[in-house]
Formats: sequence, structure tokens, C-alpha cells
Amino acid sequence: MAVREITYREALKEAMREEMLRDETVFLIGEDIADPHGGSYKVTAGLSTEFGLDRVIQTPISEQGFIGTAVGAALIGRRPIAEILYIDFCTMAMDQIVNQAAKIRYMSGGQAKVPLVIRTQGGMGRSSAAQHAQSLEAWFVHTPGLLVAMPSTPYDAKGLLKTAIRLDDPVIFIEHKLLYNTKGPVPEEEYTIPFGVADVKREGRDCTVVATSRTVLMTLAAAETLEREGISVEVVDPRTLFPLDVDTIVASVKKTSRLVVVHEAVERCGFGAEVVAQVAEKAYGYVDAPIVRVCAPSVPAPFARQLEDYVMVDEKKIADKVRRLVRGEI
Repeated sequence: MAVREITYREALKEAMREEMLRDETVFLIGEDIADPHGGSYKVTAGLSTEFGLDRVIQTPISEQGFIGTAVGAALIGRRPIAEILYIDFCTMAMDQIVNQAAKIRYMSGGQAKVPLVIRTQGGMGRSSAAQHAQSLEAWFVHTPGLLVAMPSTPYDAKGLLKTAIRLDDPVIFIEHKLLYNTKGPVPEEEYTIPFGVADVKREGRDCTVVATSRTVLMTLAAAETLEREGISVEVVDPRTLFPLDVDTIVASVKKTSRLVVVHEAVERCGFGAEVVAQVAEKAYGYVDAPIVRVCAPSVPAPFARQLEDYVMVDEKKIADKVRRLVRGEI
């Protein structure tokens, strides 16, 4: 396949455009997503000009309203892609997401389906403060009926989003505000990525690191540093948090005998705890060291840049934890 380098933002827009061309039931809905704004991070720029305002629908500032509208549209055969500007604002529509979208297919005995994608973004790094910089993915992973994707690369972003749009269940599709300008290879040809299939981003022998979203890039950078010190790190990106590819994670841990889990969300009851539990249950006899996590402390995201840097996960913190684990200092 021919491969070119495009940004994460461009990969997402390509996925939506191609699916809108392929299927006339696909439409976008959200605040300021039409031109000239094109969304708060310009992911939907140009799509309203191409497809018109009946398929790129501008809404008032009411997550409760437009997510409810999207759920209803999905129930009558449309495939809405709703954009919530910040994952923090999902709190305004939790009844629509958790009590309605997630449960209708089950409660109807499969007679109804909700093919809805909710695109949103989270994470720190721009001094967005406590109400605009959370990582709330664990809330949605905990809810039966929701699928959750967190792509780390442009390739994964496009392939997973195309799959999400075609699925018949609601998907929480979580992006990171500092990934939009990152670049990577993306084929020009059609492709999709199935949910529930992790990707081993880097092979290694001394320690498995399971990382999500932007922390995958941090972990890969840390792995380069550690390689120069003689420590070989295997980096596993789940890509989808539910369904979760437990088999790939367990196979990696059985090979390396050590596990570090990395995510930007706070440590307490974060997604990493599920990974730790799965490995403890399925690979207990293969683990030769404590299983540890590199996560944010359980505090709100600070506004001050120095404080934000202090609590954020970064390459140095990851490298330090892996280094100490491999050397037997933990």
C-alpha cells in the first residue's frame, strides 16, 4: 500500500469524509463543527462546505440536547458522529450516554441498536485546568454497552474511527489534545482496524509497558533512552480499552516477566488497574517483579504550567520506573 505522512487531525477527517461518502446515513453533530470554525481543533474543517449543513449539524451549547438527538437518530437508522469538545463535558450528557445509548440494545433484546460515535478529547498539556483536562476513560470502560477507543497514532486514529462508524454499538472515541499535530504514515488505500486487537509498537525482552493514547509516544521515547542503557522494553498499545486484547498483553508479560502500566489518568481506579488485575489473574506465575503503574496522582489537573508539569506523566517518569523495576530497586 502507498503510504504518506499525515497528521492525526488529517487522519480523523479523512476517516469521517470517506465514511460520509460511502454511507449517506453518516452525519456529524456538535458545537461549532461547521465552517468557518471546523471544530475546536479543526478536525471537521471543510466538511460542512462539502456535505452541507444537513449532514454537518451545528448545535447550541447543550451536550445533553445534541447527544440525546444523536441517540434518537441512531435508533431510527442514522449513523451520527457527535463531537463533545472536552471529555469533561460528557458529564453534561451522562444520562444519554450511560443510561440510554449504552443500554437500549440490551434492554430491547437486540431489537434496537445505537450506531453512535462520540468523538471527544482529553488529557493535560495546555494549561486547560481542572475542568478541561481530565482523562475519564475509566468511567466509560466501566459501563457495559459502551466501546472505548484511544488511538495514539494517525494510522490507528483513521483505521479505528472508520471501524467505529460502521459498528452497531455506541463508541466513545477519545483523542488527545496534544496529538492532533503529530504525524505518521497512513495508507492512501482503504483500511480498517478491528476493535479488541492491541498493537505491539516495539518489541523488547526485559519489561512490558502497556500504555494508552499520548503516553504511548512517551513510552516509545523512554524505550529509546533505556535501550542505550541496555534495557529492552516492549511497548504494547491496547488501542481499544473495551474490548481489551488481554491475550496480547499476557503473552508479552510471559515473555518479559515484568509489567509497567502507563496512562495519563489518575492512578486510583484508573484503567491501568484493570490491566494489572488481568495479568495477575492470567500470568501470575510468570511475573518476577511487582507490577507497577506510572499515572497522574489523584489531584485535579492544575492550571499553572509548573504544577501541571509536576503531576503529568512524562518520558522521564516512565524511564525511571522501568529502570528501577528492571534493576530490582522496586
